[in-house]
Amino acid sequence: MVIKCRTISKGKARGELIVSNELLSFLGGVNPNTGEVIDSNHELKGKFIKDKILFIPGGKGSTVGSYVIFQMKKNNVAPRAIICLNAEPIIATGAIISDIPMVDLPESTEGLVNGVKVEVNGEDGEITIL
Repeated sequence: MVIKCRTISKGKARGELIVSNELLSFLGGVNPNTGEVIDSNHELKGKFIKDKILFIPGGKGSTVGSYVIFQMKKNNVAPRAIICLNAEPIIATGAIISDIPMVDLPESTEGLVNGVKVEVNGEDGEITIL
């Protein structure tokens, strides 16, 4: 199944989805040294987003979140790709400067659940469920 979406950051990545229904702040919400979600009020608390395809509604918080994403990439603990329902500038900037494929506005979210393997194609604006 192929889901059309909008490209935010080019590139391609495959991996396992980790899904949240809550907005995520990277500054103070994710440990940039480990990739663990540390926000005690977030549904992904204690989960690692390293090497996952992160699917969230969007981001929240400080503009420093872009740098946190960049630091995660440099520390090899970043997600392989990011899918948002509606991208906002903080996460979009972080993905772009970190060369992390990112898409948003999926035409459907059917099948995009925890543990499913997908490919995010930021070149063609597609998510493929594998």
